[in-house]
Amino acid sequence: MALKRVGAAIVAVAALAGCGSKPQPATMTFKSRPDLTPPVFNVVKHTDGATSGYIFVAPKHDAPQKGPEIVDGNGQPVWFDPVAGPDQAADFRVQVYQGKPVLTWWEGPVKSPILGTGFGHYVIADSSYNQIARVEAGLGKDRGDLHEFQLTPQGTALITVYKIVPGSLVSIGGPKKARIADSIVQEVDVKTGKVLFDWHSLGHVAIDESYIPLTGPGSPPPGNPYDYFHVNSVEQEPDGNFLISARNTSAVYELARKTGDVLWRLGGKKSSFKMGPGTTFWWQHDARRRVDGTITLFDNGAAPPREKQSRGIRLHLDMDKKTATLVQADLSPDQVLAGSQGDVQLLDNDHAVVGWGAVPRVTEFDGDGKIVFDAIFSEGDDSYRAYRFPWSATPPGRPAIATAKGRGGLKTIYASWNGATNVASWQVWAGEAMVGGGNFHRVGDPQPKTGFETILRADTNEDFIAVQALDAEGKVLGSSATVPISGGLSTG
Repeated sequence: MALKRVGAAIVAVAALAGCGSKPQPATMTFKSRPDLTPPVFNVVKHTDGATSGYIFVAPKHDAPQKGPEIVDGNGQPVWFDPVAGPDQAADFRVQVYQGKPVLTWWEGPVKSPILGTGFGHYVIADSSYNQIARVEAGLGKDRGDLHEFQLTPQGTALITVYKIVPGSLVSIGGPKKARIADSIVQEVDVKTGKVLFDWHSLGHVAIDESYIPLTGPGSPPPGNPYDYFHVNSVEQEPDGNFLISARNTSAVYELARKTGDVLWRLGGKKSSFKMGPGTTFWWQHDARRRVDGTITLFDNGAAPPREKQSRGIRLHLDMDKKTATLVQADLSPDQVLAGSQGDVQLLDNDHAVVGWGAVPRVTEFDGDGKIVFDAIFSEGDDSYRAYRFPWSATPPGRPAIATAKGRGGLKTIYASWNGATNVASWQVWAGEAMVGGGNFHRVGDPQPKTGFETILRADTNEDFIAVQALDAEGKVLGSSATVPISGGLSTG
């Protein structure tokens, strides 16, 4: 008997009660993977003009489970990998390593004496989600910071590190003996761990370039070091020099690879360029040099607030006249003002994907600045950056399966395969014994995949159930374990 398909997969959503009166972010739950509770991802706009590919985020902050996550255009999880214990993940994206696409992210605890920084390591995983490399900060520095993990064609990684050192704040009216956060940029050989470049903000950028006050609103919490610079992105430019962003000086710097000297400043108190209309930015993140020579960055505008809303902006620099001109500004929907984090990813079709940092939202703009995709995830979560990439992967292990209790008549089966991108449909199998027995047989026709977890129906009175994941051509990609037809579960 042919099976009747019943709608799309049903995903349970729960708003979990937190401590006191503060609710925890809403989460998704799955029968076949009760161990996974990713945030609810609500797509509020998805036009035909949106670029194909998946959204890459790493929910953290108040998220019950934190970790790297891939989401499809309908807001359904594709892959979610919660990190252990108090750790968090950041800067999750696709990069190229040894000529192949890989997944990369930072992982570690975020709590530290320097507000908004982390102490962890960097992960590179292949298209089967297996870790193939791990990068650490070098030269005896504290563990690597969350703000940057950029791979280069030379097989190196650009990372950020923070170190607390003694120093004087007399130049800004502070004490002679103080604790200062030194922002460090390193280039590390991925294979060997050798440090090829090691740059320190102290000694290159003066303390008095900072906009952070010693006291009052925006000043460091009591007992914290003075974080005058706060590096938050590093980019290798075509000529080999480095482009870096410093939040607390509201400036972007070009560094000479050979000497570490600051070649020029964009923005801040000592800008090398005359800032044209609309080019001034505050507390920015993610400065990138584009193929056409323009620079994109995420203009937070807060905190403390200096603007009414955050923007993704693109600037043209005239190196002869030393002027900066606004090429385009992608304004936040609903006048979002993000006090921290954020990024701008420029796609090959000239679209821009903007992650709104502290505000759990990701938006895609077309070349004219029109919104073609917009999604909000659970309030109380956030993601340091957000990206869009194509991705194809087959995970290790088996698909997961769960069955509802009950015997006789139409059965309900829940099927999923965390990380599988090429599953188009599911085939149900049933029998009186485990798979391999002579009486194990197909039940009905393949049923289309409808989300992370697909609800399947099977009219059978057999004792055991299994499912096969099929691609668009009907090829078997993987088979689940066999479970009892009444209340069985196998998480893969």
